[in-house]
Amino acid sequence: MTNTTFFDLGIAKGIATNLEKLNITSPTPIQAQAIPPLLERRDVLGIAQTGTGKTAAFSLPLVHLLTEEPAALKPGRTRALVLAPTRELAQQISEAIRQFSKGRRISQAVVVGGVPIGRQVRDVSRGLDILIATPGRLLDLINQKHVRLDVCNFLVLDEADRMLDMGFINDIRKIVALLPKQRQSLLFSATMPTTIQRFADEILKNPARVEVTPETVTVDRIDQQVHHVAQKEKRSYLTKMLADPDMQRVIVFSRTKHGADRIATQLERAGISAESIHGNKSQGARQRALSSFRNGRARILVATDIAARGIDVDNITHVVNFDLPHEPESYVHRIGRTARAGTQGIAISFCDASEYPLLKDIEHLTKRPLTLAGGTPPALADIPRKAKSGPWWWRPQENRLAPQYRPFAKPCETRRFSQSAQCTAQNRLGPLNAF
Repeated sequence: MTNTTFFDLGIAKGIATNLEKLNITSPTPIQAQAIPPLLERRDVLGIAQTGTGKTAAFSLPLVHLLTEEPAALKPGRTRALVLAPTRELAQQISEAIRQFSKGRRISQAVVVGGVPIGRQVRDVSRGLDILIATPGRLLDLINQKHVRLDVCNFLVLDEADRMLDMGFINDIRKIVALLPKQRQSLLFSATMPTTIQRFADEILKNPARVEVTPETVTVDRIDQQVHHVAQKEKRSYLTKMLADPDMQRVIVFSRTKHGADRIATQLERAGISAESIHGNKSQGARQRALSSFRNGRARILVATDIAARGIDVDNITHVVNFDLPHEPESYVHRIGRTARAGTQGIAISFCDASEYPLLKDIEHLTKRPLTLAGGTPPALADIPRKAKSGPWWWRPQENRLAPQYRPFAKPCETRRFSQSAQCTAQNRLGPLNAF
């Protein structure tokens, strides 16, 4: 697809010209796969990570179709609806659509929580071509009779897996029930667990399936390292590590909001400029933190997974997993923040003994072991008992022996490996050579 242009894919010349002004000349794999069926008015199920160009994959055909088929706007109505899990991602989508649609009469608005509702009411009251929203705030406006979806013919669900993780599934079902039966729908997700597949089956009709696998997105250009560090020592270990001047622009991922604040506070006390971003912060505080990171005032951004969705910052040199995620797919999403646009990147993961099964999940998904860059892997006796239960080969008398790693074991056939402690131990730690 290297010689294919957006015009070749069917995108209008004026939109393609806007892309050229943004130095976007060739479609990414996910764009090349998704744009043609969308222009054919088919439903699409897309599996792709942040950094693959998925926003343009649905925004470009959406802008094209809306301008090719103009219609009068009705008060309180929208012709297209884009649902996103976070305020930051909604703003990012809005900005992308604004740039792609220059010179074309496309009206849009963003409706998200955490900001005053008055202006949003005024924005939607005039009628819109595209409404970009988080599910909770949109339902508020619907319940207050400010928004109706009876003429909305396009539905986009971006990062559907994250929306379901955040508990939005019932809100989304209520919203979908208000849409016309005859519509075009698109669902994008970074992962495709059974819950997402069932949900896609509910709302999509004979969809075209397009996919960019995590391995091809991130692994090849990223140096992935693991440091075995006790949980109580992680903050001091991170502080010492960040003394390295080569770590110029770093995102540190924390599993909890409180943890993100504590990490940022300790770094500031050590003289390292840092900001934190998570769901408990107001929209203004999150935007200020992100702006500080973008313009270089803050060298470190400490974030939770949900808050990081929608962050689009170039030239990130390092990603640090202060806590390993419970889902290995989230690891792939995290490290995809670096090594963008053909550059190289470094991903560093801190692993406490209690997180060792999560490390094995990650290695299984990425199909390669992380490079040991610090510390010593835990002995079996140091791994929590919950993670060691069940497998026939696990002999208590062998617990004094160090484990022999087997990261590429066959997944457990009965349950998804990342969701079962027993399967995790069976499939990730592997039998001992002593047998």
